[in-house]
Amino acid sequence: MNERPLPACPVETTLTLIGDKWKVLIIRDLLSGTKRFGELRRSVGGVSQKVLTAQLRQMESCGLLTRTVYPEVPPRVEYTLTELGRSLEPVLDALRDWGEGYKASLGPV
Repeated sequence: MNERPLPACPVETTLTLIGDKWKVLIIRDLLSGTKRFGELRRSVGGVSQKVLTAQLRQMESCGLLTRTVYPEVPPRVEYTLTELGRSLEPVLDALRDWGEGYKASLGPV
């Protein structure tokens, strides 16, 4: 992720790290605990294997999650949020609360 310097604006910095739809959903799903690749793919839904792999690699390089490979056949790979990644929980809580309020303001659909 360090190909270029981070923006001066803190909001832009945050969006640079998690501004992608898939990254936010990955964090949401990892907040409940460690998951394997297949579990993430199912829980996130609608993401291709290629895109999920790329997103996970970017998040690992930024320090948001760790990837653990177990020496088994077939190999087992698990993803876990780091403390830095877990620190985004209040941000996701705020997004959830705002979304719930917005949906409620629309009334019954």
